Amino acid sequence: MLDSSLSSLFGILFSPHMMMLMTLGVLVGLFFGIMPGLGGKLGIIFLIPFVFGMDPIPGAVFLLAMHSVVHTSGAIPSILFGIPGTGPDAATIVDGYPMTRKGEAGRALGATLCASGIGGVIGAVFLSLLLPSVEPIVLAFSPAEFFLLAVLGITFIAALSGDSLVKGLIVGLFGLIIATVGLDPVSGQDRYTFGQLFLWDGIDPVTAVIAIFAIPEMVALALRGNLTAGRSETSYSMSDVVRGCIDVFRHWFLTLRTSLIGAFIGLIPGLGGDVASWLCYGHAVQSSKTPERFGKGAVEGVIAPETANNSKEGGALLPTLYFGIPGSSGMAILLGAFVMLGIQPGPGFAAGKSDVVWALIWTLAIANILAVLLLLAMAPWLSRIAGLRTGLLIPFVIALSLLGSYLGAGAWQNFMLFLGLGALGWLFKKYDWPRPPFVIGIVLGPIAENSFHKAMALWGPAFLLRPLSLVLLAIIAATLVLYIIRARREAVAT
Repeated sequence: MLDSSLSSLFGILFSPHMMMLMTLGVLVGLFFGIMPGLGGKLGIIFLIPFVFGMDPIPGAVFLLAMHSVVHTSGAIPSILFGIPGTGPDAATIVDGYPMTRKGEAGRALGATLCASGIGGVIGAVFLSLLLPSVEPIVLAFSPAEFFLLAVLGITFIAALSGDSLVKGLIVGLFGLIIATVGLDPVSGQDRYTFGQLFLWDGIDPVTAVIAIFAIPEMVALALRGNLTAGRSETSYSMSDVVRGCIDVFRHWFLTLRTSLIGAFIGLIPGLGGDVASWLCYGHAVQSSKTPERFGKGAVEGVIAPETANNSKEGGALLPTLYFGIPGSSGMAILLGAFVMLGIQPGPGFAAGKSDVVWALIWTLAIANILAVLLLLAMAPWLSRIAGLRTGLLIPFVIALSLLGSYLGAGAWQNFMLFLGLGALGWLFKKYDWPRPPFVIGIVLGPIAENSFHKAMALWGPAFLLRPLSLVLLAIIAATLVLYIIRARREAVAT
């Protein structure tokens, strides 16, 4: 295994062709991440024609390098404007944007870049360490555990509800209701489609997430007149960026924990980056000695989701390669691209494919390091985005968001959904209702529903008594008890 690993590393580092492809893939990935509404899935779709006819390993390296760094740059608009570059980057808004408004944009960017790079490298290490035991780990999770993992994620609504748990629960439950739009997974009966065929596939999560954040921020920006509203909140120096990098190492245990949690969540097919980032953000809140700082500009609230965003790619590659089961929606598209390149994932992949596996592992690590170095080099100029005229920026962002919404679902009717959900997001923002619980509801709703039906069909209510299910139930109960205790302490203190 060591010989194969080193051979793949030297094959990448000492090949100008491979390094050129990786660098180009990283640059393309950074572009797709920083533009709201695009993201890694669309990037792969756009790039598939360019890799057609390539040799398998160079083509796979190019696509994975692009896909693995999208969330690194996707945090930039989340921090500077409060607009997620990609769906999983929505969690970064909760504390990243308040940091910008407090004049700590440079610190937030530095923390984001270093956390993303470390998370990506840890994800690659996680993948390499689990190669010998990949099969029993993946097969240990059944629909029962998927359902309880989704419930665990929903319990974090309490941590993301700000000062009002009731508002957070209402918004979160509304997200769950929106997630039920479409065909019933058991009966096939259409639900809340109102005779519209495009709703049979449900509400596109990408459209919902971008609309609920992008439209309100663009409306607020238009009312404010410019990006900085007469202030220098997005102005920063390289020392501010370095301070953010130091924060990542100062909170090294949180960085390590959330990186491992993100990689583990990526290992479980079907959960994806949204679940990883929100769960890790909730973990950061729950494990903090001062949870009241979150949502107001806590640097830990930036570190946690960004490490998870990048580390989960390492875990997601395992089921994708060895079982042909995509670990996330992005990996599903990547799986199709691998097949087109002649790489056939499946249970027999372990035999004679170690060169491909190690090439992809090293790609994850090198691409994330390269992305961080490129963005750190560009850091002094990133704040100049704030100098753009709002008359140019707002139409550009809205157009890109609409384009991403249309391409992601392929239906022009999504424009109407985009505007409707955007108006709802603006009302949430205006009347101080939390938006993150809506994202959790719409992301985890389908996972919870599908897994529940499968678990009931297989075991009935007894699925709750499975050993791993009992462990997850204990974690859920502990999470709720901890929230209640903290709420009572705060009530007594006030």
